[in-house]
Amino acid sequence: MAITDLVARRSTCLRRQVGAILVKDKRILASGYNGAPSGLRHCEEVGCLREDSSVPSGQRHELCRGLHAEQNLILQAAYHGISINGSILYCTNKPCVICTKMIINAGIKKVYYREGYDDPLSDQMLEEAKLEIERLSI
Repeated sequence: MAITDLVARRSTCLRRQVGAILVKDKRILASGYNGAPSGLRHCEEVGCLREDSSVPSGQRHELCRGLHAEQNLILQAAYHGISINGSILYCTNKPCVICTKMIINAGIKKVYYREGYDDPLSDQMLEEAKLEIERLSI
């Protein structure tokens, strides 16, 4: 989790800094943090669309310039041709429902997280997929 904290420091989100890493066989496969797509201006430069529109945390994920840390690490692994099937995700925050769907389809077998917000649909899907999830109190 200490490594996820370091990765989170790269975040350009004004509301929440999130970091994530994927591990398999004690090796880090990929890392990700929340921020705008490559080559686009970040919220640090243009402001926060969600803040300006008073969008509550955990709602209307599409109203954001950024990708979530989990999305970025899955995309980075795909971009570099790294198989993540059977890997373990460590994330500073509990995955939202959108990230949960990607995690399930990517074949990630377990999720460790530190903090999170209530997302009943995410919880339901994780349980239905029999994907292990554990909150770490570090």
